[in-house]
Amino acid sequence: MSKDPISAATAAPTSSRPSPPWLTEARARATPDEQRLWAALEEVEDPEWPISVVDMGLIYGLQFRNGRVHIHLTFTAMGCPCMEFIIDDVRQRMLQEADVTEVSLDIVWDPPWTRQRLTPKGMARLRQWGISV
Repeated sequence: MSKDPISAATAAPTSSRPSPPWLTEARARATPDEQRLWAALEEVEDPEWPISVVDMGLIYGLQFRNGRVHIHLTFTAMGCPCMEFIIDDVRQRMLQEADVTEVSLDIVWDPPWTRQRLTPKGMARLRQWGISV
């Protein structure tokens, strides 16, 4: 029985590049509830690429307090055709959490997205699909 090549690649990234500092720092500051919400966002896939919005580097940060989650996110380009899809998917996934009653999103353009924001897992997954990163 052969393993799923995508799962195998994401379980053990081939890149020796460490997780981007922005992600390490954001998650280090996160409360346990915020850690759970970060994990939930890893289930939201970019509509154009086979990776999560977290691994794509689109989520800049989040805060959670009193049932309200506030998310800072960006897009790969100002003219990204998938903006509304991603916003809706992020909002819907957060509202699936029992203790989340409200979701607000801030679109962030500074600093701009670059491929340096990809996590090692995201890079490995894109490579498996034949996408050069």
